[in-house]
Amino acid sequence: MLSRIGRQMIIHRLLRDNRSKLKIFDSSVSRPGLACQIARTIEELHQVIEWLTGFDEKKLQELIKEKVTFETFFTMARLNPSAYLITGLICGYRIEEIETPLTKQVRYLDKLVDELAKGKNMEKILRQA
Repeated sequence: MLSRIGRQMIIHRLLRDNRSKLKIFDSSVSRPGLACQIARTIEELHQVIEWLTGFDEKKLQELIKEKVTFETFFTMARLNPSAYLITGLICGYRIEEIETPLTKQVRYLDKLVDELAKGKNMEKILRQA
């Protein structure tokens, strides 16, 4: 598992080496701190996934490598007991009204990632009963 600085270095190199392929982000690619910001976002994403599922970064990478389905992923997960506190609309559906367990679990993850992308405070994203 990479340290935060190691992750930043790899992201910085990827951005630099692929600058020509990232034309839409051309001005941002050379922005100071971008690699650090991306690394922090990845770290926060892993934190959110671990909070919801119990999977640490190592286990998550194993599951990705195995190309498990969402069904297998959520069957193996130890869903956080406070996950029921994740409510509201995501993709036009009210989470608390979804009856199919797998669909509800996927929408929980969608909602958490959406809140992270919108810059919501991590303490509010990681709900506590």
